[in-house]
Amino acid sequence: MTTTTVSAPAATMRDGYKDYGSGEAAVRALDGINVSMARGEFTAIMGPSGSGKSTLLHTLAGLDNLSAGSSTIADTVITDLSEAQITEVRRKYIGFVFQSFNLIPSLSAKENITLPLDISGTKVDPAWFDEIIGILGLKDRLTHLPAELSGGQQQRVAVARALVARPEIIFADEPSGNLDSKSGSELLAFMQRAVKEFGQTIVMVTHDPTAASYADRILFLEDGKIVDEMREPTADRVLDRMKQMGH
Repeated sequence: MTTTTVSAPAATMRDGYKDYGSGEAAVRALDGINVSMARGEFTAIMGPSGSGKSTLLHTLAGLDNLSAGSSTIADTVITDLSEAQITEVRRKYIGFVFQSFNLIPSLSAKENITLPLDISGTKVDPAWFDEIIGILGLKDRLTHLPAELSGGQQQRVAVARALVARPEIIFADEPSGNLDSKSGSELLAFMQRAVKEFGQTIVMVTHDPTAASYADRILFLEDGKIVDEMREPTADRVLDRMKQMGH
């Protein structure tokens, strides 16, 4: 791929609205969101609780439907697709890293990592697998069940699982939320490296200014709207910005 061509964004949302409930009790979680997630970029989404961060992540990823507007993943408009078609798009293009690791307790670390490929009937690229395992320090943990791993190791298994299929885009929801600061910073540094060196696209929801500072850009949400954007963030700048938001 040449650097001169501007490739289409990995994910977009146009005039995205999301309402929960109806009538008097209706809550508007997203209020006219327009956003593009550029390929090969690490975007963090921040904002006070109830600002719509997780809703934005879930609707971008096709885990939840918009009430109005449209969203795309890898040039595919997912808004009009059936549930089965959206599932197919997710399987093909998306990796997920959630705060709850969602590992299958009866499978070894290795089996958990290769699960998305096994489901889709795709062969594991051994060199890529070894590289991820090496960087994440999981080599001597592959035969262990999730219960035999620490929280940090389980989260690294979840990240390896998201990356091994080389998805178009990774959505991460508070990925370092349950980790101690050392494990958390190692995880975030690896995610940052995946973007810079492997051209991975990552969209991460976080409330932690230090975690957000690993991103290339931060989107700030308030009351379901994007109110600001920051490039080349530092933890201090993020903290200052969050303070202005009544956080």
